[in-house]
Amino acid sequence: MDIFGGGGKSNKQFNILSGDSTDGHGGYGAGTFNLDNMTPVIIDPVDERVFIDMGALHARSEIEKRIKMLKDINEVPNARRYWIVWVTTEHNEGGEPYYHGAGACAVWVDREIRRGYKSMPEHVNNMDKAMKGHIIVEHMDDESRKYLGEYLKAFNEELWDRAAPEFREALT
Repeated sequence: MDIFGGGGKSNKQFNILSGDSTDGHGGYGAGTFNLDNMTPVIIDPVDERVFIDMGALHARSEIEKRIKMLKDINEVPNARRYWIVWVTTEHNEGGEPYYHGAGACAVWVDREIRRGYKSMPEHVNNMDKAMKGHIIVEHMDDESRKYLGEYLKAFNEELWDRAAPEFREALT
């Protein structure tokens, strides 16, 4: 399995930023997501490939490009399932970053007809829950969960080691 999706260690990085763009003022932008600490990880279980694709934050990931998303999954009966996992990081009391939350969402794509399906409410809800430290991966198949855990550990073992035991257990 090529967990870095292209032969060798990825040059991509996890978003580990700090700073609230609204600065607590409650004006324009208040109540919006702060995506500074969120990184979308894509899992292609068929090709056994895992990679970061920041384009997923705006529905422009590699798997979504040139695909029209439909509102009914039944309209894409021959679709292939991918996972977008919204992985968040936080800083501990010592200021060191760690994997904090993960929210997995299925995306179904049929490249032949250039159509796909994803549940936008599921994506928004799982992004929000991942930012709050929830780990929502129980609905994933075992192989995809294993690929994700291996990828995150190999990507940055320090982030992995500092993650909560529940986070690591959910992905092993």
